Amino acid sequence: MQAPFDFRKLFELSPNPYMLLDRELRYVTANSAYLRVTASRLEDLVGRNVFEAFPHDPDDPANASVRMLRDSFLRVLAERALDTLALIPYRVPRQTELGVVVEDRYWSATHTPLLDERGEVAFILQHTMDVTELQQLKQAVRDAEASLEEGSPRNQLMGGVFARAQAVQEANRTLDDERRHLRRLFEQAPGFMCSLKGPEHVFELANRAYLQLVGHRDLLGKPVREALPEVAGQGFFELLDRVFSTGEPFVGHNMGLQLQREPGGPLVEAFLDFVYQPIVEADGSVSGIFVQGHDMTAQKRAEDELARHREHLEELVLERTRALEESEAERRQAEAALLQAQKMEAVGKLTGGVAHDFNNLLQVVSGNLQLLQRDTVGDTRAQRRLETALGAVERGARLASQLLAFARRQPLAPSALNLGRLVRDMDDLLRRALGEDVEVETVIAGGLWNTSVDRNQLENVILNLAINARDAMDGRGKLTIEAGNAMLDDHYAMLHPEVTAGQYVLLAISDTGSGMTPAVMERAFEPFFTTKPEGRGTGLGLSMVYGFVKQSGGHVKIYSELGHGTSIKIYLPRTFQAAVQPAESGPGQVEGGTETILVVEDDPAVRATVVEVLTELGYRVLKAHDGQSALAVIQSGLPVDLLFTDVVMPGPVRSPELARQAKAHLPDLEVLFTSGYTENAIVHGGRLDPGVSLLSKPYRREDLARKIRAMLRGREQRMAAKPIRPPVPPEPQAKGTLRILLVEDDADIRESASELMSDLGHTVRAVESAEAASELLAKEPFDLLFTDVTLPGKSGVLLAREAVGRYPALRIIIASGDSRAVAAEDGKVLERVVLLPKPYDLNQMERALEQAAMDAGPAARTRPA
Repeated sequence: MQAPFDFRKLFELSPNPYMLLDRELRYVTANSAYLRVTASRLEDLVGRNVFEAFPHDPDDPANASVRMLRDSFLRVLAERALDTLALIPYRVPRQTELGVVVEDRYWSATHTPLLDERGEVAFILQHTMDVTELQQLKQAVRDAEASLEEGSPRNQLMGGVFARAQAVQEANRTLDDERRHLRRLFEQAPGFMCSLKGPEHVFELANRAYLQLVGHRDLLGKPVREALPEVAGQGFFELLDRVFSTGEPFVGHNMGLQLQREPGGPLVEAFLDFVYQPIVEADGSVSGIFVQGHDMTAQKRAEDELARHREHLEELVLERTRALEESEAERRQAEAALLQAQKMEAVGKLTGGVAHDFNNLLQVVSGNLQLLQRDTVGDTRAQRRLETALGAVERGARLASQLLAFARRQPLAPSALNLGRLVRDMDDLLRRALGEDVEVETVIAGGLWNTSVDRNQLENVILNLAINARDAMDGRGKLTIEAGNAMLDDHYAMLHPEVTAGQYVLLAISDTGSGMTPAVMERAFEPFFTTKPEGRGTGLGLSMVYGFVKQSGGHVKIYSELGHGTSIKIYLPRTFQAAVQPAESGPGQVEGGTETILVVEDDPAVRATVVEVLTELGYRVLKAHDGQSALAVIQSGLPVDLLFTDVVMPGPVRSPELARQAKAHLPDLEVLFTSGYTENAIVHGGRLDPGVSLLSKPYRREDLARKIRAMLRGREQRMAAKPIRPPVPPEPQAKGTLRILLVEDDADIRESASELMSDLGHTVRAVESAEAASELLAKEPFDLLFTDVTLPGKSGVLLAREAVGRYPALRIIIASGDSRAVAAEDGKVLERVVLLPKPYDLNQMERALEQAAMDAGPAARTRPA
């Protein structure tokens, strides 16, 4: 087996001068021929910059020869291609008989790049030839040209030879300059270019733009299928084969190409405009292909992005157009809903006023009929007529009640209830009312929320709607009752101005009946509007439902299709209170009593009837025609156990104010209101105020008797439960009556606190600000300052500090549960201060006053001088 060839030995023994530079143009090595020509030693060169070792002209480091040599090296580094200097004068040391001398020599140099594994220039190999003798020959030629004038044939012959040599040299130099110029143009061209040779399309040349496009890989000398393997299957190799075989160029526009620009990296898409131009020889054969083109990726993406923006803009315009059309439709719908609501409100006010006066008339009729019943006992004929008349009164009362319900002026007593449980409890009642031919299906959603409504009125609504559905189905079909949770959002509320967005409990009652036309649905809730035959309905059923739902803070909507059925959806507001089960109550026995009742009624006929009914029941009856005269009776000192007053009365004293002042004089007094029109102070938002008892007109004698007896029985039980206080032993003088200054800005709290302290036997002066308290302290003597912390001006704590500073014997109670409230900024705490946490009751206040009075007598201080 032959030993491997020693290339270093070949390098060393070569008669031509060679030297090797790194990227920084520092010597790596040089052969013997180079050292001999430059009269140098290798150890003196290695590691030194070539221009430091051979500066050429130390006095002019930027001379032309240095520039030529440096430019050649830089071209090799930049272009990674061989570079040749045909002729360069350069001064170097030379060994002569006289020793080492520095002389000008002429050189021809070739610089070859040596690439690393990344394709970058690692070293530059220089091969030089000393052409000094050739230059000397040129000089001889010039001398010969000068001697031609003398006519020497020998000189003429020599001049001709040297002239031809000079011409060849000049032509070579020109060609070399042109080659370098073309190479610069090729490299600096803005588009990508490459030259492919032969049927395998081997890369001969590729400019920087092409290398940038494909990812700066090693291409030269490789076929395209080997150099660009990821392009296989994309059609470009086949296009090259066709151009080479046919000799016809190919022009591509916006053609997509997948390239792997980094080893192991992902494929990147590029879009190209290019030309495959065949290289045709003189004999017509194709020797290669010249590729020239432009990377259009950025422009393509910009065009695509522009197209997307244009499409998006068109979509936005269409969407905005649709939104405007929908908005206009919603505006018209909301306008129609508002007009309908205004119409219903106007009709409601009218019907409410009519129902009020109607109820008063019915009350007179009902009361007198019931009295006549007692006078005609034993007269069967008269009793039968009276029963008929009372039945008519009751029907009239129901009619008035339905009118009030539509007008949203009926008194409601809402309580928290579970709608699903209420519907299930009504199952038997509904099935009996609807008959066997109506199938009833109940669907109750899981996790059903509670709602707060009047239970009795809601049961009436469900029963009323079920009977309407039965009639719409001609007594045969399917009725579905559903209960579930619902959300009415802001968009729905915008379309229905009367709706407040939020959480609701949905009650849906659907039938398979005849359905409604749009015109019928528009008027369905109007009072007295009905599609039933005459005598089959009053037209108040749905209007009562509408009024009840609105008064309860809910929303009602009809969905109907003619011939397919109707669904009425009722949305009742959600409550977070626990459901309350209704108390069981029987009819009870009508009882009377001997207590004193004050009747206040402005209608003489109604007043006379009520007085007569109550007198027959055994009560002692006092009467008044308005609130002012009733208040005079209360203030006269006559004992009164129950006040029975109409809500709407003439005069300056309204019924709520009458009740308040009456209870202030008689704390154990019971108050029963009555009215047929309850849009007033005791009904807010359609709901009775807490603790208020109301008997709606018209009422029967039995209803009045049971209501009054129940209230008086409750009064007896309440009075019996009051603790009997043992006799209080006389207190020492230090614990007697206190003179108290109360400072509280809240009027209700100020009034109640004053009453509580007065009930405990103390003398109280009440003011609403610290400033007013300071003025009063300067004028009158007080034993104790009772103040809130937060006041409109100066705080209660600051007031207490100033008061104690001026009147050291003054005791302080501060209404606050926070001990930090009495601490100053310096951390000092008020001494002998009692903290009373809010809210406080009578016992807590009494203990606080006792604690504060331990060290304070009735004359804790005197009026200041």
